[in-house]
Amino acid sequence: MREHVNDHYVQQAKARGFRSRAAFKLIQIDEKDRLIAPGMCVVDLGAAPGSWAQVLAQKVGASGRVIALDLLPIEPITGVELIQGDFREDEPLSRLTSALSGRKLDLVVSDMAPNITGIASGDQARSMDLCELALEFACQHLRADGDFLVKVFQGGGYPEYLARVRRAFRTVASRKPDASRGRSAEMYLLGKGYLGN
Repeated sequence: MREHVNDHYVQQAKARGFRSRAAFKLIQIDEKDRLIAPGMCVVDLGAAPGSWAQVLAQKVGASGRVIALDLLPIEPITGVELIQGDFREDEPLSRLTSALSGRKLDLVVSDMAPNITGIASGDQARSMDLCELALEFACQHLRADGDFLVKVFQGGGYPEYLARVRRAFRTVASRKPDASRGRSAEMYLLGKGYLGN
């Protein structure tokens, strides 16, 4: 608890009005890779409490569009369309698809992670399942040359997943932003230049 309260990024998030320190992970990746631009259409998967959606809305501006989906409720965010539901189920996905009304996406981001049980093999399997679903969604809805950013944990299933992402995008890089806690096993895969179906 003390570590959290004294955390530089927690304090910065409060000062800048972000809902969590996770905002800085996306900010730092964007600074390096220039992912987000005004006017973009973006979907944020696993968005609660909404700090990534806040960053996205600021960066795409009034001419852009951000749709955020999560199992948990998210307090309203100016410039963000919110959909509550389980990404693994058809009904929220169909609401998301109909909200897009045929428009292809410039960027799909996913900071999804399963609720951790402490049983490593099961947690990893659930995490990879969410990553697979995010990739499947991205491949269905990205425009040609669009980009995909997804949180992953290295472990069982990761090499196969990385190979699938590499088949779908022109370049694939891994990112561990400074705002990720050092002891966290999380990292982000960035696929740039969707190759299309």
